Amino acid sequence: MSHEVEYHDTMVRMLELIWGEGYMAPGGPGNVSKLLEGTDPGGKLILDIGCGIGGPALEMVRSHGAQVVGIDLEAPLVRRASRSARESGLQEHCTFKCVEPGPLQFPDATFDIVVSSGAVTQTEDKASMFAEILRVLRPGGYFSCYEWMTSGAKPSDDLRYWIELEGLTYAFRTLDDYRQLLETAGFHDVQTIDASAWYQAEASREYNLLKGELYEPMAELLGQSDADHFVEDWRAMVVVCNSGEMRQGYCRGRRPA
Repeated sequence: MSHEVEYHDTMVRMLELIWGEGYMAPGGPGNVSKLLEGTDPGGKLILDIGCGIGGPALEMVRSHGAQVVGIDLEAPLVRRASRSARESGLQEHCTFKCVEPGPLQFPDATFDIVVSSGAVTQTEDKASMFAEILRVLRPGGYFSCYEWMTSGAKPSDDLRYWIELEGLTYAFRTLDDYRQLLETAGFHDVQTIDASAWYQAEASREYNLLKGELYEPMAELLGQSDADHFVEDWRAMVVVCNSGEMRQGYCRGRRPA
């Protein structure tokens, strides 16, 4: 069954405006560095799950000397990522593939490192996903992800409202859930870092930019109606971040050597 496209062009252009060219998650190159910290990525083969339009994968090649395969469920995003690789002259080091939901279409022990930024957030069956990631990792290889999570409390009206504004599929779990799921899948040396305070500050900064100096460029790029929608989207996100209901975190585990 084909995946329904959720990241339409308007959403992608908006995310790039606030998070930087090629990026569909916060943090930019700094987030890539956090994901790869301590993994010795130079010359390694990395799988980027949920590669989006390719910015993080290309950064892994440029700044970290890796070879990268990026996969995503949405064909328009993969086409954009592939074009960016060609235009950057990095197509020999970074390739992108559109995939269907379900098992990863790679042989066992293919990759040295697997990374993801946001894809696990949108995956309901995280246990199966982590088992597949473990399978395609080489012994001793790392899995590292940055994800959006919840506190575990019953969803508030504020959270439901923000999700409605987003128009995206989310399957939120807690940071502790991630640790338990990774350990159950067979990962060793599992580490989790709560990054909620960092993004709470970032979300407020982004909201002030969107309703301030970025508003006119955004309205010119997207139209006033879409610009107003995204300002309200970010306002609603700041509310659930400040309340502690919406959280962010890094998770890492290693396949036993």
